Formats: sequence, structure tokens, C-alpha cells
Amino acid sequence: MTVQGRKVLRVLQGETLSPPPVWLMRQAGRYLPEYRKTRQQAGSFLDLCYSPELATEVTLQPIRRYGFDAAILFSDILVIPDALKRNVRFEEGHGPRMDPIDVGEIHRLNPSIVSGHLKPVIETVTKLRRELPGETTLLGFCGAPWTVATYMIAGQGTPDQAPARLFAYRHPEAFDHLLGLLADVSADYLVEQIDAGADAVQIFDSWAGVLGEEEFERYAIRPVRRMIDSVRARRPQARIIAFAKGAGTRLKTYRQATDADAIGLDWSVPLGFAAELQKDGPIQGNLDPMRVVAGGIALDEGIDRILDILGNGPLIFNLGHGITPQADPEHVTQLLARVRRSGEAA
Repeated sequence: MTVQGRKVLRVLQGETLSPPPVWLMRQAGRYLPEYRKTRQQAGSFLDLCYSPELATEVTLQPIRRYGFDAAILFSDILVIPDALKRNVRFEEGHGPRMDPIDVGEIHRLNPSIVSGHLKPVIETVTKLRRELPGETTLLGFCGAPWTVATYMIAGQGTPDQAPARLFAYRHPEAFDHLLGLLADVSADYLVEQIDAGADAVQIFDSWAGVLGEEEFERYAIRPVRRMIDSVRARRPQARIIAFAKGAGTRLKTYRQATDADAIGLDWSVPLGFAAELQKDGPIQGNLDPMRVVAGGIALDEGIDRILDILGNGPLIFNLGHGITPQADPEHVTQLLARVRRSGEAA
């Protein structure tokens, strides 16, 4: 199977396909019993991320079960601060924790150690490309600098990322330095993933929506543009999806300002507005993950509405955020069948 047979990659190159290709954010995860079994084998969550054999296995599990059109590398956005020696750990019931960083520590960060630390992840990408079906697009990813920085400042996730916003106002030079460093090491990381076999990459800015207008330009747009320019300067063929959750109407300028090939849409983006965005290029999204939990008519209606409004342009069908642990695997089967039948109707 040639690269041109990979449907997600074709949409990223501007094609409209019917039915659209499908993959789901967090498609390898806790809603699958086979994932939970492998996770127990691994020990800690980070051990799973850094085990090429086990990370390859969990990435392949939803491909075997469902035949998604893309596999996304199993890893986490916080492997970058972990590689920067911020003592990242995942606590049961509490999520990620790390040592909060201060101004002095920002200037002492050593970016030269990141690549060596992440070698096991790159090995996973190589194994995946070798083991995936030829028609399956392989996606790499990383976190956007703003979102990764919010965890580094607070030492954990917070509801509105107030600690990072306050830090940025009080220490603008140090914060800009942190974002620039994260942009550069993340761009290097994406290039390594592409060289190892990733067909395309996604940049996750999960906390972009908490930023004001000026801050969105400075902290969400500029660092991501710096990353994309850096990747493209070295790998001109790279295809890049940028997902700025909660960005709303600012997505109109976000694609142009970042130069991403496609933009991911969260479930709050109105479909009429999404159709306007689609005129400028490929979009990805944006089913509410709760419809997958609900199943039945709610799931069918959500899928049909997206396909009715966005199905005649370049679309990668996905959720508006990651699939949740309480989702029934049979509802994912229902989703795939519904999307794929839309092509027969057309």
C-alpha cells in the first residue's frame, strides 16, 4: 500500500473523501478492556509510554478492533517536561503531577537532554510503521508550548490555568523563554517522529480556550507557528494538524497564523462556523464525546448532523476531544458503521 492509499493523509493534502476517514482522540485507552490489561502489565503510566513493545501494542489495539483509518502514537504530552527532569508522575485519582517550576529553574533547563530521553518513544513510532496495515495513517503528536507550560508552572492541571496566566503577567520574559524552549524541543521531537515513520503530526493545545485575545496571539499562536516553521524548514512534506481547544471564533485566524494543514475542532464549535473554516482547508472533528457515552439515537443524530454539514468538504471525522473511559466499546462500533454507511448513501 502506497502512502497515497492512506485516507487521513489524503484529506490532509486537501482531498474530500466519502465517507470521510475516521479516528478518535484517545482511541487507545481505558474504555477498552485490552488496554486496561496491558496497562496493568506496564506498571506506571509513564513506564507504558516508554516501553516500545507495550506502547506499540496499545496503539494497535483499536486498529485491530475497529480498523480506524489512523493510528495515533500512544504517549503523553508531558513526556517533554519529564525529559526536562521536572519529576513528572501520574497519581491515581489525581492525574499528572510534577515539580512546579520557578523563574530561576526556567533559565537552567537543559534542552540538549530531551532527545536522548525520548528515544524509546521514537522506537515505538518505528515499530508502529512496520506493524500497522499499509493503508493506516500513522500520526505522531506533542503538546503545544502553552498547554505544556501550564502544567510546568502549576505542577498539575487546574480548572482555568490561573497559575500560568498569573506567572506570565508577573514574569513575561521568563515565560516567553519557556515557551520558546518548549517550541524548539517539541519541533525537534516532531521531526524525529516524522523521520521514524509518522505520516503526519498533531499539536494539542488543550488549554488554548482560557486565554484572552492578546494572550492567545502571544502564547497560543506564536509558539505553534514557531514550531511549524521549524518542522517545515527541515521536512517540507510534513503534514500538521493543530488543535486549539476552546479557541472558538479565533480559529478563523488560527489556521492562517499558524500555517497548519488542518485544524481540529472541539464539540463547542458551531457547525455553520465549521463549514466556513472548511472553505480554507481540511478540518477535523467534532462530535461531542458524551454522544459516544450515550450511544443510540443521540450518537446517530450527532454523526448525521456533522456529515450533513461538513461531509462535502475535506473532513477527518473525529471527536471534539478524547473518548472518555466510560464509553461503551460497542458505541464506537456503532459510530464507525454510521460514518462508513454515509459513503454508501452518497
